[in-house]
Amino acid sequence: MKEANSTTDPIGQNLIKLISNVCFSVFVFIVLVITVIAITYQPPDPWESSRALTRVFTNLENATFQIDTSVLKTGEDVGMAPAAAPADADVVASDLQNDDIIVKSEDNVVNSSLSSGTCDDSRPVNCSDRGVLMAIKRFNMKHFKSIVFLEYQLPVNGSNPNECDVTWRFRNRKEKSWRRYRDFRRFTIGYTDTCGYKIVGAKGWHSGVNARRTRSRYNGTRGGEKARVSASYRDDEINDTIPVLGSDRAFRNGKYLYYSRGGDYCKNMNHYIWSFLCALGEAQYLNRTFVMDLSLCLASSYTSSGKDEEGKDFRFYFDFEHLKETASIVEEDEFLKDWKKWEKNNKKKIPVRKVPTYKVTPMQLKKDKSTIIWRQFDTPEPENYWYRVCESRAANYIQRPWHKLWKSKRLMNIVSEISGQMDWDFDAVHVIRGEKAQNKELWPHLDEDTSPDALVAKLQGVIQPWRNLYIATNEPFYNYFDRLRSHYKVHLLDDYKELWGNTSEWYNETSVLNGKPVEFDGYMRVAVDTEVLYRAKTQVETFNNLTSDCKDGINTC
Repeated sequence: MKEANSTTDPIGQNLIKLISNVCFSVFVFIVLVITVIAITYQPPDPWESSRALTRVFTNLENATFQIDTSVLKTGEDVGMAPAAAPADADVVASDLQNDDIIVKSEDNVVNSSLSSGTCDDSRPVNCSDRGVLMAIKRFNMKHFKSIVFLEYQLPVNGSNPNECDVTWRFRNRKEKSWRRYRDFRRFTIGYTDTCGYKIVGAKGWHSGVNARRTRSRYNGTRGGEKARVSASYRDDEINDTIPVLGSDRAFRNGKYLYYSRGGDYCKNMNHYIWSFLCALGEAQYLNRTFVMDLSLCLASSYTSSGKDEEGKDFRFYFDFEHLKETASIVEEDEFLKDWKKWEKNNKKKIPVRKVPTYKVTPMQLKKDKSTIIWRQFDTPEPENYWYRVCESRAANYIQRPWHKLWKSKRLMNIVSEISGQMDWDFDAVHVIRGEKAQNKELWPHLDEDTSPDALVAKLQGVIQPWRNLYIATNEPFYNYFDRLRSHYKVHLLDDYKELWGNTSEWYNETSVLNGKPVEFDGYMRVAVDTEVLYRAKTQVETFNNLTSDCKDGINTC
């Protein structure tokens, strides 16, 4: 018995060792597989689902409305910049020219799926191959420095066998909003010795016409007519339709803050913004829906007629879609129509609290149960300004919601077009002249300091020769800056008139809103000029760099 046991024990031990070795081998194999998967796996780009991030903003600084030569900064200008994008999404660009660019950097070479050891450079490029898109992304990463790429579409064939057109969405690093813009460009694709793809050349802004959307749309106007919208660059993401309450019950269950038209009407736009944000801030403080008049009066300083012009649409100048997504608002005509309908269909009247003076503070109205709080501004100026509601003690309670007011996406599309046509690689100078240059008492040196000769002398010490130079100015004479053309590639707003001409997207879109053509007015010009200036690599300001005169006149520095 003892001998039998002695022979079986080693067999059992060997079997246990064998099983242990097999299990260990399986474990090592599984770990190896998991490691390979972890190394090769590429997670989806989180920026492609970033629409929800548009609601993430920080508190914004206050400002006054007394700004004479540029527009008041709105929410997308003064907020904190968004967090940096992941490396794969944070593709940047800046240096594409209208002519082909020869690229020799190895960073622009991406291996294709071809397995052949020799490559035929004459064969057509397969634009749908993933390697083509990767080569384009790497090229953009190297050459664009001021924009963040959010989403690429699959490249399509260009005009020649070795060309591919691709479209992408992007945002500018200097714009604090999360709005997306579109560009489409044409790339010339070549092969490396190892059959990889490389970028041989790239065309300029909106050159990849085969990648653009070709469909056209018709929208009804207020009068029931239809206007054709340009198919080329239509921004389908804009939705500035007017929301409706929907039912009597919805209207009756709401709580509203209604401002009658006051002395702010027909004042300059910065005054309007300051007052409008006060009203919106009070509605937010009272937890009420703000009744909003979309009809504006444009002050004479912005009109070609030199007279105040009524009937301007809020949506010409500001982003109504963003406002209605972030604030509780109802359009005035819809509100009055629902109010009248309720009064007609119900014997019981809607509770209304009429407030005849701004001296009744928001704190006194906080606990009011009325369905409608109606502020009326019937007193003489300046007692009838909306912003008076937010003065004194109320300033400690009312916060102006700057982050809810953005500039119109349609105007910002023009800004992107201008910047894109300069390939996002330009410098800018802000030249303020106009009435200030003629007023020698308050600005004794401004006229001379912004003369053509003075500009040439001062800019040569700041901006490199033959750079793209954008001039944001209120100088009415186009040829005033001709002497700078001997040193720089000069760009003025009027060089881009086609962007708001009668064949443009902006013209068609605003005509749909208005029911008739809309003038590209003075405030729009200032807004676009200012935003392009913000995007320049080097910015030269009049009162900080060109002249020693004070911005607001003598002894105000």
